[in-house]
Amino acid sequence: MSLSRRNFVIATSVAAGGSMVLSACSSGSSNTDKGTSKGHGGADKYTGSVVVGTKEDSTGPAPEIAGAKKGGTIRGIGPDDFSHLDPQRIYYSWNSEIGNLLIRCLTGYKIATDGSMKLVGDLATDAGTMGDEGKSWSFTLKDGLKWEDGKELTVEDVRHGIERGFASFTTEGAGYAQQALTGSTDFRGKYKGPYGGKHLESIVTDASAKTITFKLAEARPDFNFTLAMTSYGAVPVKGDSKEKYDKDPVSAGPYRIKAHSIDKSMTLVRNEHWDPNTDSIRNAYPDSFAFEFGPESLQAADRLIADSGDDQYAFMAYSGVPAERIQKVLTDPELKKRTFNGLLTGVYYYAINTKRITDLKVRQALIHAWPLEQIRKIYGGPSAGDYATSILSPDIMGYAKDDVYGKLKKPQGDPEKAKQLLKEAGKEGQKIVYAFPQSNIYDKTKVVIENALKAAGFNPVLKPLDSSSYYDQIQQIDNKFDVMWFGWAPDWPTGYTLMQPLFDGGTIANGANNISQLNVDWVNEAIKKNVTIPDPVEAGKQWAALDKRMMTEEAPIIPETFQRRFYLYGSKVGGAMFDPQYSSAVIYKLFVKA
Repeated sequence: MSLSRRNFVIATSVAAGGSMVLSACSSGSSNTDKGTSKGHGGADKYTGSVVVGTKEDSTGPAPEIAGAKKGGTIRGIGPDDFSHLDPQRIYYSWNSEIGNLLIRCLTGYKIATDGSMKLVGDLATDAGTMGDEGKSWSFTLKDGLKWEDGKELTVEDVRHGIERGFASFTTEGAGYAQQALTGSTDFRGKYKGPYGGKHLESIVTDASAKTITFKLAEARPDFNFTLAMTSYGAVPVKGDSKEKYDKDPVSAGPYRIKAHSIDKSMTLVRNEHWDPNTDSIRNAYPDSFAFEFGPESLQAADRLIADSGDDQYAFMAYSGVPAERIQKVLTDPELKKRTFNGLLTGVYYYAINTKRITDLKVRQALIHAWPLEQIRKIYGGPSAGDYATSILSPDIMGYAKDDVYGKLKKPQGDPEKAKQLLKEAGKEGQKIVYAFPQSNIYDKTKVVIENALKAAGFNPVLKPLDSSSYYDQIQQIDNKFDVMWFGWAPDWPTGYTLMQPLFDGGTIANGANNISQLNVDWVNEAIKKNVTIPDPVEAGKQWAALDKRMMTEEAPIIPETFQRRFYLYGSKVGGAMFDPQYSSAVIYKLFVKA
């Protein structure tokens, strides 16, 4: 796997007011049941699921939304502009959300109104054909695919988009496919991209048959999930402006960029050459989308609470309702009607530096001592999310909701159990250096964490770090911290995208995300084995078993919360629902009410 520095990826829920973020991307799924996986659909409980769809599921047009009609402008209000629009430079959920209107990949997620998802063919006629036990994947393109200039979208354009991921200027994007195609984490050392006139031998295209086949160096039974990432979107061979493409990408989706004023606004209008019959995923009701960048969550929430003028057609595009307004919104029936919510993908946790805290009993004592209840109260209470008790999140196929340390029974912490473990280890009074990003919210949680550690017999030392350099500091091998606040979300809904980047000993490096610095042979071997299991249900069971064993025998992290985010929208906005993949609105389902 490539080193993925996803430092500003998923803004936190109402608790943190968008002050810090998770690393990595997102997906959606969870507990297996007869081949499906219960996930979250953005309601008040886990309702979603993810399965692999059929060719029929992949055939457009997308199902109509009851009451929707074409016309009008939907307005998005967000604190930040899109940092990248070039698909090969996108690895941030907010960018991927807007990318859904412009960028198309071989596969994608078809999201139902209940939040359940099917992996289907987007550009491809279906979700792909696996061969050689996962070392080969083949896809056939649909007929009628075109770019915004009316030119045909071809398999060469699909190959070009993937080969661009090897170029020197696309380092911000994902690297999963590149590694699978070359068998090397140093994939740019194997191939420099398509601009020298050479193609990857591991990608075979047949223009007449409209097929593209991937010959992988390693078995990847979930490679069709990988290809749903925006990083692997198609780019026209003859329309590629290289580094400049980021500012003016060519659309294959239902909308195209009309105007973009950096850090101020962006307007999208219909792409007349997009054929809904080729697209089973996207609706396209508004005539245009107008995004306004700059307003922070509090300002945006107050505008949408007021619900006047153009704001009646607006929605909170990425930052959620802040803690200052959440109770007002949830206790006012009329305002609550204009909200949607869901659990963020992934998990917030505290990484324990296993190179510094070498005694398992001390790590276990930390988990028992940690004050989850007090922390969540500061975040906003139950509306801020659910307690986390495992490594895997509810978005992962196989999630088993294991609670090895009984945190659901004692979320306030168990100081007596912690003291007992410290005594058994002969480490009473153990010093613990706790690092966290400076912000209003974490300055509050540090107090309850310090008190809990003292009550459990630890000697806490608090290290607030500047938020702008926080990740740079904790992602150093020789850092001097024992426990570090962190978070991670999966790039697609399998255990590999959580376990491998966070706990594979081979990923330990400056700037890497294994900040627990766990390097255990049986863990490394299990990760390598599980990723090759072709049956997703069986793979899910094995990832869950690994999760439970790691928490029991290694205790590398203190799980904190699966955080929830609420969004407000104007009274003239229809179709608003939580995207279980990118933790925003499903923008292509929005419409203007009559």
